[in-house]
Amino acid sequence: MRKDIEQAFGNWRPFLLRRAATRSCRSGGPVSPPGAGRCEAEGVGTIRALGPDDWDDWRALWGGYLAFYRSALPDQTSRATFDRLCAGDFGMFGLLALDDAGRGIGMANCVVHASTWSRQPTCYLEDLFVAPSARGHDVGRALLEAVKQAGIERGADRIYWHTQQYNGRARSLYDQVGRPTSFVVYEM
Repeated sequence: MRKDIEQAFGNWRPFLLRRAATRSCRSGGPVSPPGAGRCEAEGVGTIRALGPDDWDDWRALWGGYLAFYRSALPDQTSRATFDRLCAGDFGMFGLLALDDAGRGIGMANCVVHASTWSRQPTCYLEDLFVAPSARGHDVGRALLEAVKQAGIERGADRIYWHTQQYNGRARSLYDQVGRPTSFVVYEM
């Protein structure tokens, strides 16, 4: 299975995280209850492709992400999302940031899709989350760079994402690595 993931990611190399004194969060039970994660501090790690053995780390980070946005999903939906990210189904892929003990401290969930504005595909960074204690240590920036590299290796000519207006801490990073557009998002 690991070989399949490595083939799907081509020549993508794990990224080293700098100066990260971080913790990993693990939870049990349904996804997204606030404060469900148990965390431990560790140092520098890597970012790599999400794999089937990463469920516990990804689930804890996913739960933190959902709690931040005051959302909840059925466990079946979360499991299906994880499985599609690992398998690369529908252009989806996931990245996992690990501390030096191999525990998850951040995640990125992405979708590569066709575009009417380019002959090349586009990469949508749908979900990005860094464990609270790992914030401020360039983990988010490293995940964004890893997403960019993974998207390019999948042929994408553009990476884009959305965030809430009130997410000031994340937006301060996003303003350094990307540029805001004038588009407003609508849903039906």
